[in-house]
Amino acid sequence: MHDIEPHFQWRDRYRAEDDSASPFYGRRYSEFSYSNKVYNYLLHPQWDEFGSETLYLKILFVDYEDRYAIIELIGEWNDALHNDSMHLKREVIDRLVGEGVNQFIMIMEGVLNFHADADDYYEEWYHEVTDSGGWVAMINVLDHVMDEMNSAGLDHYLHYGPILNHLTWRPQKARRVHEAIEGLLQTERKRVY
Repeated sequence: MHDIEPHFQWRDRYRAEDDSASPFYGRRYSEFSYSNKVYNYLLHPQWDEFGSETLYLKILFVDYEDRYAIIELIGEWNDALHNDSMHLKREVIDRLVGEGVNQFIMIMEGVLNFHADADDYYEEWYHEVTDSGGWVAMINVLDHVMDEMNSAGLDHYLHYGPILNHLTWRPQKARRVHEAIEGLLQTERKRVY
């Protein structure tokens, strides 16, 4: 896992460490010092820790005018042991919501396991963003992770599933990824109603 870097093609347009509204403002990174790890596996030093012992992230892009953020995750999402949803919500999401962001694209292909517990932080996040016309979309969720999320009833609060899986997002511009996800969610809403 030490050689898996967060997506870097948008760094010419956005860097969380240079964004004064970001929870990672002012952070400095090393290309040579590996300190973060998931269990016994070292992670590339470009990933950001936010209080979880097994889950790391990178804010890839934020557009405050259009009110969206794209966040890539890696590791194990473990609410049962580490309350990762609380750490994510309090340390990252709350800061972005406070800056007006109400649409979140969570890239989940690097989340290898998910262990559920209570859903209160997901419900809180859902109400905060939907009350202002926003949403939370999780793309490219692994099947076994999706099964666990479904078992926990998280489909009541988060958008994920076949319509948002197997998306080729890396070669696209951030704006295009946002537009595509927004379009897929609108299509899904029309299909449901």
